[in-house]
Amino acid sequence: MYQTIKPRGDSSVSIIGAGVAGAWQALLFAQAGHDVTLHERSSDAMMLSTSHWAGGMLAPYCESEVSEPVIGRLGLRALDLWRAELPDTPFNGSLVVAHARERADFERFAKMTSGHRRLDAAAVAELEPSLEGRFREALFFADEGHVEPRRVLPKLHEKIVAAGGTIKFDSDVNADDLDGLVIDCRGLAARDRQPDLRGVKGEMILIETSEVKLSRPVRLIHPRWPLYVIPREDDRFMLGATSIEAEDISVSVRSALELLGAAYAVHPAFAEARILEFGSGLRPAFPDNLPRIRIDERRIAVNGLYRHGFLMAPALAELTLNYVERGQIDNEVMRCA
Repeated sequence: MYQTIKPRGDSSVSIIGAGVAGAWQALLFAQAGHDVTLHERSSDAMMLSTSHWAGGMLAPYCESEVSEPVIGRLGLRALDLWRAELPDTPFNGSLVVAHARERADFERFAKMTSGHRRLDAAAVAELEPSLEGRFREALFFADEGHVEPRRVLPKLHEKIVAAGGTIKFDSDVNADDLDGLVIDCRGLAARDRQPDLRGVKGEMILIETSEVKLSRPVRLIHPRWPLYVIPREDDRFMLGATSIEAEDISVSVRSALELLGAAYAVHPAFAEARILEFGSGLRPAFPDNLPRIRIDERRIAVNGLYRHGFLMAPALAELTLNYVERGQIDNEVMRCA
């Protein structure tokens, strides 16, 4: 899986893109003593970043239902890095539920995944009192976690500065104009150099209600796509997320109905929730939906995180740092030009 070449030994590192991929690169390089500058084309509100619209689920076991083993490997390592760098990250697990008509799909999900235990109705109610009487059984993935992207990104940025790094917002730079090593984390904007990237739309709805309390993400088995309800602070919940092969950033009526219907299927009290926001982001993906670290002479491109950005970003940053400092190559992820 790994091979070793001559370390690069770069001291000055410029990173383009302050979303979750770039932020983790900047953090680990700054902590390792490198002179780090992180450039972001938008303001510190990060409205142009895919991370702004992400679910923030740290769920390598659940994702193994449809993902290649490398996603699970990187995801499990990333959980350790989230715990180490941001110890207040909620690791309350994930809950997977289904209604009787989706029983066959529920059993298939159980067979395709690991790291879970089955809960009966009483155990579901004990874990999530708001779901009492709603589901006869569930799968509980106790080791998984979740973050709120719009709150955790500023925390990562603060840690970068505390480690000695510099962040420049509203800085739309050209990599060719930068000195030293450049790490390109621009997502879809990097198609000028990686034309095989495509955008996969993920839609979300943010709602607010005090009638339902959840301590962890709840995935509802759906015949077409996974749907989940993610608790946020202040009685808010994110409903997500579709995966649509389209590059517009609108939210379709069909998707809105599916997402709102899924919330109602989890708990009828969501019908009285207040809708705060509709939104969507374009996830950068390669044809195989797997991440790639491409190494050129003085540029490293980290891209193709697809729907696993928050899950994989810490582990990808660690791989990049290991390459620069020790010459270590992960053959599943890295490509040398």
